[in-house]
Amino acid sequence: MITWLVGDDSFEVREALRRIEDAFEGVAEHIDGSTLSTAQLPDLLMGVSLFATERLVIISDLTQNSTVWATIADWLPRVSDTIHLVLIDTKPDKRTSSYKALKAAAELQEFAAWGERDTQKAEQWVSARAKEKGVVLDAALVRHLVARVGLDKWQLAQALEILALFDSVTAQVIDDSIAQNVHENIFQLFETALAGDAKKLGAMLDVLSTQEDPYALFALLSSQAVNLAAIAHASDADNPTKDFAIHPFVASKLSRAAQTLGVRKVNAIIESFARTDADLKRSKGEPWLLLRRTLLEVTQQV
Repeated sequence: MITWLVGDDSFEVREALRRIEDAFEGVAEHIDGSTLSTAQLPDLLMGVSLFATERLVIISDLTQNSTVWATIADWLPRVSDTIHLVLIDTKPDKRTSSYKALKAAAELQEFAAWGERDTQKAEQWVSARAKEKGVVLDAALVRHLVARVGLDKWQLAQALEILALFDSVTAQVIDDSIAQNVHENIFQLFETALAGDAKKLGAMLDVLSTQEDPYALFALLSSQAVNLAAIAHASDADNPTKDFAIHPFVASKLSRAAQTLGVRKVNAIIESFARTDADLKRSKGEPWLLLRRTLLEVTQQV
């Protein structure tokens, strides 16, 4: 039997592999496929064990080994009936003959990581997993948790493990016990600028300057500014929340800010970000000072 676990959702790949190993009574053999040699294949795929009648052979990252990957199609028919071969790969090249041969011979299980537009999927996943863990979360708390943690299953699963320790869960419990992801920090920074609170903004930047890369931070802030502009310029027939994959919680706050500011001031904010983007690319100033200048210009629009 051959099973092929494919995808960049490492959490679900791990879960699928755990189920396979739990169902196997012996000790699995884990092999690094990237360093595997062709000479090792006969023993791995055809050999028998003196200590067990069945074997579970798990090979990861075989697609990174061009030599062995090119010949894998020839070895698939030779895999012993007493061996359960499990291959794990992140992103195999679907154009290769090896991919086509393995797809035909194996039980293919694909696990794609969530993208920016998969907030609803993340909320459904959290809701279902919370029930399994006995954590009582209503829809509002699920949204709050996903907004705070982000779309990383590992982090969300860890957050649910922490919340399972509490008798009851509230938004305050989540805020006190679960660390914010960087996107949440960025939105709070942008939200503080939109509120015109220059003093609090400066304090937040002082902390972030010791933790974050200014270029990455500016890129994330720019995406928030673009979201604000999309909402400000949207007509009744438009749906910027869906089109720009904005989290509903964030969209509601940006909508209020857009209504307060108006299109003219939102355009001025976009122009400020555009100037800073050009200055950063031309190295016209220290990055953190340029970033601070931009956000202070935002506060002046309020």
